[in-house]
Amino acid sequence: MAGLRVVLDTQVWLDWLVFDDPSVGPLREAHAAGRVEIVIDEACEAELVRVLAYDLGRYSLDGGEQTRCIARSRGVARKVAPAMVHGMPKCRDPDDQKFLELAAAAGAQYLVSKDQAVLALAPRVAGFRIVAPKDLGEL
Repeated sequence: MAGLRVVLDTQVWLDWLVFDDPSVGPLREAHAAGRVEIVIDEACEAELVRVLAYDLGRYSLDGGEQTRCIARSRGVARKVAPAMVHGMPKCRDPDDQKFLELAAAAGAQYLVSKDQAVLALAPRVAGFRIVAPKDLGEL
Protein backbone atom coordinates (compact mmCIF):
# COMPACT_ATOMS: atom_id res chain seq x y z
CA MET A 1 0.00 0.00 0.00
CA ALA A 2 1.13 3.55 -0.73
CA GLY A 3 2.59 5.77 1.96
CA LEU A 4 0.18 8.68 1.63
CA ARG A 5 -3.55 8.64 1.02
CA VAL A 6 -4.84 11.56 -1.03
CA VAL A 7 -8.23 12.92 -2.17
CA LEU A 8 -8.41 15.06 -5.32
CA ASP A 9 -11.17 17.57 -5.92
CA THR A 10 -12.78 17.72 -9.35
CA GLN A 11 -10.63 20.58 -10.64
CA VAL A 12 -7.47 18.63 -9.84
CA TRP A 13 -8.92 15.58 -11.59
CA LEU A 14 -9.57 17.77 -14.65
CA ASP A 15 -5.99 19.01 -14.51
CA TRP A 16 -4.81 15.38 -14.41
CA LEU A 17 -7.17 13.88 -16.99
CA VAL A 18 -8.00 16.70 -19.40
CA PHE A 19 -5.77 19.75 -19.13
CA ASP A 20 -2.46 17.93 -18.51
CA ASP A 21 -1.53 20.68 -16.06
CA PRO A 22 2.13 20.48 -15.01
CA SER A 23 1.16 21.27 -11.40
CA VAL A 24 -0.12 17.69 -11.01
CA GLY A 25 3.10 16.20 -12.42
CA PRO A 26 4.70 15.51 -9.03
CA LEU A 27 1.46 13.91 -7.82
CA ARG A 28 1.30 11.69 -10.92
CA GLU A 29 4.92 10.66 -10.45
CA ALA A 30 4.40 9.88 -6.76
CA HIS A 31 1.35 7.79 -7.62
CA ALA A 32 3.20 5.92 -10.38
CA ALA A 33 6.04 5.20 -7.94
CA GLY A 34 3.59 3.83 -5.36
CA ARG A 35 4.18 6.58 -2.80
CA VAL A 36 0.63 7.90 -3.02
CA GLU A 37 -2.75 6.20 -2.96
CA ILE A 38 -5.59 8.26 -4.41
CA VAL A 39 -9.09 7.54 -3.13
CA ILE A 40 -12.51 8.50 -4.45
CA ASP A 41 -16.08 7.66 -3.51
CA GLU A 42 -19.34 7.45 -5.43
CA ALA A 43 -20.34 11.08 -4.85
CA CYS A 44 -16.98 12.50 -5.93
CA GLU A 45 -16.87 10.25 -8.98
CA ALA A 46 -20.44 11.26 -9.94
CA GLU A 47 -19.39 14.91 -9.88
CA LEU A 48 -16.37 14.12 -12.06
CA VAL A 49 -18.61 12.33 -14.57
CA ARG A 50 -20.96 15.32 -14.62
CA VAL A 51 -18.18 17.90 -15.05
CA LEU A 52 -16.45 15.96 -17.82
CA ALA A 53 -19.63 16.49 -19.86
CA TYR A 54 -19.52 20.29 -19.41
CA ASP A 55 -18.49 22.63 -22.20
CA LEU A 56 -14.77 22.98 -21.49
CA GLY A 57 -14.10 25.18 -24.50
CA ARG A 58 -11.28 23.80 -26.61
CA TYR A 59 -10.92 20.97 -24.07
CA SER A 60 -14.53 19.78 -24.40
CA LEU A 61 -14.80 16.01 -24.59
CA ASP A 62 -17.09 13.84 -26.66
CA GLY A 63 -18.81 10.84 -25.05
CA GLY A 64 -15.98 8.44 -25.87
CA GLU A 65 -13.34 10.77 -24.44
CA GLN A 66 -15.42 11.23 -21.28
CA THR A 67 -15.65 7.45 -20.89
CA ARG A 68 -11.89 7.10 -21.34
CA CYS A 69 -11.25 9.77 -18.70
CA ILE A 70 -13.47 7.98 -16.20
CA ALA A 71 -11.72 4.69 -16.99
CA ARG A 72 -8.36 6.38 -16.39
CA SER A 73 -9.54 7.84 -13.08
CA ARG A 74 -10.74 4.40 -12.00
CA GLY A 75 -7.34 3.01 -12.86
CA VAL A 76 -5.69 5.66 -10.71
CA ALA A 77 -8.01 5.90 -7.71
CA ARG A 78 -9.27 3.27 -5.31
CA LYS A 79 -12.98 3.60 -4.69
CA VAL A 80 -13.97 3.63 -1.04
CA ALA A 81 -17.36 3.30 0.58
CA PRO A 82 -18.99 6.53 1.74
CA ALA A 83 -19.04 7.17 5.45
CA MET A 84 -20.75 9.73 7.60
CA VAL A 85 -18.35 12.23 9.14
CA HIS A 86 -19.25 14.79 11.76
CA GLY A 87 -17.35 17.82 12.94
CA MET A 88 -16.07 19.03 9.57
CA PRO A 89 -16.22 22.75 8.90
CA LYS A 90 -18.95 23.70 6.45
CA CYS A 91 -17.90 24.65 2.93
CA ARG A 92 -19.37 27.81 1.49
CA ASP A 93 -20.33 25.71 -1.56
CA PRO A 94 -22.23 22.64 -0.32
CA ASP A 95 -21.02 20.72 -3.40
CA ASP A 96 -17.48 20.84 -1.97
CA GLN A 97 -18.42 19.29 1.38
CA LYS A 98 -18.11 15.77 -0.02
CA PHE A 99 -14.36 16.20 -0.54
CA LEU A 100 -13.76 17.13 3.10
CA GLU A 101 -15.93 14.26 4.27
CA LEU A 102 -14.15 11.78 1.99
CA ALA A 103 -10.72 12.90 3.17
CA ALA A 104 -11.76 12.51 6.82
CA ALA A 105 -13.58 9.20 6.35
CA ALA A 106 -10.82 7.64 4.24
CA GLY A 107 -8.03 8.64 6.61
CA ALA A 108 -6.37 10.75 3.91
CA GLN A 109 -3.35 12.84 4.74
CA TYR A 110 -4.15 15.36 1.99
CA LEU A 111 -7.11 16.88 0.20
CA VAL A 112 -5.69 18.45 -2.96
CA SER A 113 -7.79 21.33 -4.27
CA LYS A 114 -7.54 24.46 -6.38
CA ASP A 115 -10.80 25.88 -5.01
CA GLN A 116 -9.97 28.97 -2.95
CA ALA A 117 -12.97 28.48 -0.65
CA VAL A 118 -11.85 24.91 0.12
CA LEU A 119 -8.22 25.98 0.58
CA ALA A 120 -9.38 28.67 3.02
CA LEU A 121 -10.73 25.92 5.30
CA ALA A 122 -7.24 24.44 5.78
CA PRO A 123 -6.65 25.97 9.23
CA ARG A 124 -10.00 24.64 10.43
CA VAL A 125 -9.57 20.93 9.68
CA ALA A 126 -7.77 18.34 11.76
CA GLY A 127 -6.54 14.96 10.63
CA PHE A 128 -5.53 15.94 7.11
CA ARG A 129 -4.10 18.91 5.24
CA ILE A 130 -5.83 20.85 2.47
CA VAL A 131 -3.29 21.97 -0.12
CA ALA A 132 -3.07 23.18 -3.70
CA PRO A 133 -1.16 20.89 -6.08
CA LYS A 134 1.75 23.31 -6.16
CA ASP A 135 2.03 23.14 -2.36
CA LEU A 136 2.31 19.38 -2.07
CA GLY A 137 6.06 19.55 -2.14
CA GLU A 138 8.09 16.36 -2.42
CA LEU A 139 5.94 13.25 -2.24
